[in-house]
Amino acid sequence: MKNFIEIKKIIKPFNKTIEVSGDKSISIRCVLMASQAIGVSRLYNLLESEDVLNSLNSIKKLGIKFKKKKKFYEIYGYGINGYNLNKNIIINAGNSGTLARLILGLLVNSRKQVTIIGDKSLSRRDFTRVTDPIKLFGANIISNKGGLPLKVKGSEFLRPINYIEKLGSAQCKSSVMLAALKTPGTTVIKAKKSRNHTELIFKFLKIPMRITKSKEFDFLEIDGLYNFKSFDYIIPGDISSSAFFLVLALLSNKSKIVIKNVNVNDSRIGIINILNKMNAKILLKNKKFYNGEKIADIIVQGKRELKSINCPESFNSSAIDEFLVIFLVAAKAKGISKFKNLSELNKKESPRLEIATKILNKMGVKILRDADNIQIYGNPNLNLKGKYIINNFRKDHRVFMMSCIAALSFGGKWKIDDKDSIKTSFPTFLNLLKKLGAQIT
Repeated sequence: MKNFIEIKKIIKPFNKTIEVSGDKSISIRCVLMASQAIGVSRLYNLLESEDVLNSLNSIKKLGIKFKKKKKFYEIYGYGINGYNLNKNIIINAGNSGTLARLILGLLVNSRKQVTIIGDKSLSRRDFTRVTDPIKLFGANIISNKGGLPLKVKGSEFLRPINYIEKLGSAQCKSSVMLAALKTPGTTVIKAKKSRNHTELIFKFLKIPMRITKSKEFDFLEIDGLYNFKSFDYIIPGDISSSAFFLVLALLSNKSKIVIKNVNVNDSRIGIINILNKMNAKILLKNKKFYNGEKIADIIVQGKRELKSINCPESFNSSAIDEFLVIFLVAAKAKGISKFKNLSELNKKESPRLEIATKILNKMGVKILRDADNIQIYGNPNLNLKGKYIINNFRKDHRVFMMSCIAALSFGGKWKIDDKDSIKTSFPTFLNLLKKLGAQIT
């Protein structure tokens, strides 16, 4: 079966209501936390992507059973020390940095050595940002020049740590939080602002934790060795998956879309804040709270006149996974859009800032790039006629999806390789595009 798609026509105006798959960040965290709970947890609307399925298979390797029911997954936990480890366990995280980094925290007291591996893309990524603090707890970790594979053997004599997280990485912060859960005493974390899903799940599960906030940092104190009970959780839609559809509607002047029941956590809606500053007027309706998470319906109408932005750096962390499609909006906006200090983009599944620059150049968009900064010269009349082949992007699912939105928004004849890449995070992406009227072969 071919592993590419072709798009030869701009999408026709649409007026649709859709729902996207469950939030990947929350899905993985719920699987890992349920594996540490006492009793049977039930997870509804769990994202069935490769990253989450790898999370389920990982806890199974650690002795935790799960069952798929008609409407939910059951996970059978035995408490924070409930893993049953055999010799020579190998955990394959696939493409998931979230899984590989977070589960490292849960292995901080493993009595036997566990090896963590991943695909080629994940194996290129830096893990010292996580292994360094986990070693401070007392775990022994051997890495491959700072990357995968990692060989982890925990300690039964763990000690709490004081940790400063300077990168704004929720994965690093969360890994330390999970290690703190298994450590006697109080671990103190000073963390640059980032996604707070793990904190909200800790609060929901009543894990002893105190949080104080400053403008740039959150200060967390976590008391370890707390056994929490099993839980039920309904996982909301993923804002990162929604981003592709809200941008598609925004770039199609006569289109409108309603995306139901999306997680609009303040630490995740950088894309909405940025696009609204670009004159998008994205609306959130039917707002509600669920276990600390904000959920709403997102309403977007196509906009003829979009304006450029000098993007505040304070939005970087909350939009880091969405910048690829934000760049497409900047390509159509009137004026020069400026984005600064996006080094984290090049530390994802692929060097995304570099690849996005190449794709925009292919589209004829004028770009000025200086290291981690980029300026995009918008053209409100951008209309493509040529042929565009997108390949060699390290099977990065977000690059694939960005390319689809570019093809459907600006025209031209596109061949986009590695359609299987979306299985890691959003397997139903192409089906939803077709539901909106996209012609994809």
